[in-house]
Amino acid sequence: MLVVEDEFIIGLDLAETVSDLGYKVDGPHSGNKGAFRAIGEHMPDFAILDIFTDDGEVYPLADALTAAGVPIVFHSGHVPPAEVRERYPNAQAASKPCPPSELIDMIRKAIGTTH
Repeated sequence: MLVVEDEFIIGLDLAETVSDLGYKVDGPHSGNKGAFRAIGEHMPDFAILDIFTDDGEVYPLADALTAAGVPIVFHSGHVPPAEVRERYPNAQAASKPCPPSELIDMIRKAIGTTH
């Protein structure tokens, strides 16, 4: 599982939430460069992506993940979920701050599990 979030504390919180679900977490990465290196080594089962990162918008990374069939949950405080779903109709999208239980539900929906 890949986490890209430029706010370190939020990234750690996201990583901990996902780790508590039993997933190995790669990140949090603060930008696209580190995340692209990570997916070059191992494609994640799914990704949680902030839209605005330290080195620009996450869309190039999201496009690469989408092309590889990786489920994505966008987690942004600046882009409304409806706008994200227009560009990535198969992705989940949450506005910051997102309660952990809601994020967990989105992750499960994104990866197709209900438990």
